[in-house]
Amino acid sequence: MAAVEQCDLSLMSLEDELTCSICLSPFDCPVTIPCGHNFCQSCLLTTWTEPYRCPQCRTLFHTKPELKKNTVLSTVVEALNLRLVRSEASRSAEEKESKEEPMEEPKEEAVIRCDTCMEAEAANTCLTCMASFCEEHLRPHRENPVFRLHQLIEPVGDLLERLCPDHHKLMDLFCSQHVRPICSLCLQQNHKGCSFTSPEEQRKLKETDLKDKLEVLSAKIVHNETIMYKMRDMEDMLKVSATNKKKALVAEYQEMHDMLTQEESTALNAVDREVETGQTKLKNLQKKFAENIDHMSGAKEYINNQLSQSQTLAFLQVSFNLPAAVNFDPYTPRINLDSKKVVANETFAVTLKDHLTELFNQPVESRLPLAKPGTTAASASGFSSIPLDPSSWTPEPKGHPGYPMCPSPDPGPQSKAGPKKKPSKQTKKPQPTEKLVGYAPFAEFGGKAPGRPPVIQPYQKTEPSDIPANIAFAEKRTDLLKYSSLLMLDRKTAHKRITVTEECTKASVTDEQANYPNNSQRFVVCSQVLTSKGFSGGRHYWEVKLSCNNFIGIGLAYSSIDRKGSTSRLGRNAQSWCVEWFNVKLSAWHNSHETVLSNPNPKRVGVLLDYEGGRATFYNVADRAYPFHTFEFPFAEAVYPAFWMFSSGSSITLCKS
Repeated sequence: MAAVEQCDLSLMSLEDELTCSICLSPFDCPVTIPCGHNFCQSCLLTTWTEPYRCPQCRTLFHTKPELKKNTVLSTVVEALNLRLVRSEASRSAEEKESKEEPMEEPKEEAVIRCDTCMEAEAANTCLTCMASFCEEHLRPHRENPVFRLHQLIEPVGDLLERLCPDHHKLMDLFCSQHVRPICSLCLQQNHKGCSFTSPEEQRKLKETDLKDKLEVLSAKIVHNETIMYKMRDMEDMLKVSATNKKKALVAEYQEMHDMLTQEESTALNAVDREVETGQTKLKNLQKKFAENIDHMSGAKEYINNQLSQSQTLAFLQVSFNLPAAVNFDPYTPRINLDSKKVVANETFAVTLKDHLTELFNQPVESRLPLAKPGTTAASASGFSSIPLDPSSWTPEPKGHPGYPMCPSPDPGPQSKAGPKKKPSKQTKKPQPTEKLVGYAPFAEFGGKAPGRPPVIQPYQKTEPSDIPANIAFAEKRTDLLKYSSLLMLDRKTAHKRITVTEECTKASVTDEQANYPNNSQRFVVCSQVLTSKGFSGGRHYWEVKLSCNNFIGIGLAYSSIDRKGSTSRLGRNAQSWCVEWFNVKLSAWHNSHETVLSNPNPKRVGVLLDYEGGRATFYNVADRAYPFHTFEFPFAEAVYPAFWMFSSGSSITLCKS
């Protein structure tokens, strides 16, 4: 290290001697003239005019001297420049560490000239001579046997960088341990015992490594771009869906606004009619009282006239009877707007306002009609039905990104049993059959008036039924039990969230992972389990008892199904089939294709496998076995009953009979 620093100091001390006297800068392509002085080639050619004199000693030359490159001086100058650059880089290393330097644009590659004529473009570089030559000056290397051992390579401009800074020899080796090029002397001294290779081999290894990384980056970029395109499409779909939902909401609220406007108009008209009736009654009474006043005023005037003639003889014979109006006692009528219809309209408006106020003061998720838990509300505009019980809503399942925030049904018996259809393989979702639950006080104000919306009737709960509507397709359970097979769950395949109990007939999902040993048969991504027995022929039947109808799948799988990949879930690959309850939806899955089914909400599911017939039928088992879906496919290998569960606490039990 001391020798290196001493070499640096010696080169630094020659800086003045290596400066061109014309440009006062370090030599750039130095040339020597006959008087022995050295100048930059460009500086000399620029300042030289006839007669030709040395710019430094003023020696006169009668003809223009032939200029040749001083290769020794050029090498020393380049070594000095390299030392200066390295010294400057080491002094500013700490400053550059904290600053992000802007990336410079790549410069155009400079043309490498011949070091002999300094004009023609170099054809090869000799690592032995440490110089570049054009085709003309390369002839001795090609024709003279003396140069046979010289190493020729493609022209390079970094010859000085290939010299060892310690020994000034060509670095023709690469130390694998210290990851740096070295010369033969370095290998004998500082790198003695290190593993080494040639720069060409190291270059090939680096190129292979960088090409592999380039392929990985390219694939990742393509994958990210594909995901971005899908996200843009999803964004467009969201906008379209939002527009449609806004239109539906506007239509619903406009309809409610029209209904309220009509109700308001009806209530105001009722008040106006009551006012007209009261005014008519008052006018009739006022007319009658005015007539009575006229009659009594005439009688009063007649009596006054008679009293004025009280001294006459005729007065003694006067006879007068009071008019009948005297017998009518006037009264103030009790007229107000408290009629039954007006009071009913007022009460309806106040009740409706209080009810809406109570709803609007709650969060949107809780603004649900007053109804019994488990009922649903389906609007005529096509909004999908949701459970009316907020406590049955479940968040997104942990560990499964992409699952939507969906309502979760009650695992017990369903609160409704609408008309059920024949099994269908169509992907059309079943239409909701529930009615909108009404607010009871609304119904007490009468029935349907002309031009008014129908009165909303209270919800009436129907009792659940275990017997589906497709009784024509039902089979006797005893006929299926002839093919009954005794199955046991295989712990070697169970995901670590699944606990296998009750003599390997029950599988339950827990939040804590079991301490199962790792093996190639165990499911790693999805909480699934297979049975220990598979079937490669004949007919076989088994029944499964479900703890709930939510986040559970029952199906079949080949033993070759993936256990660790993202597509290892039942039905999301070509090696498995399943029927799956996901929230309120029942679907059949195979090879990532979904078929939405009518949900019979079974408590027990039976599966009949006909291996030779290539069929697997799923039954809702009650008093009989009611089929709700059938897979038809040719079998390529043995199939195993398979089960998928997600919700903590969910379980399936293999029935013995």
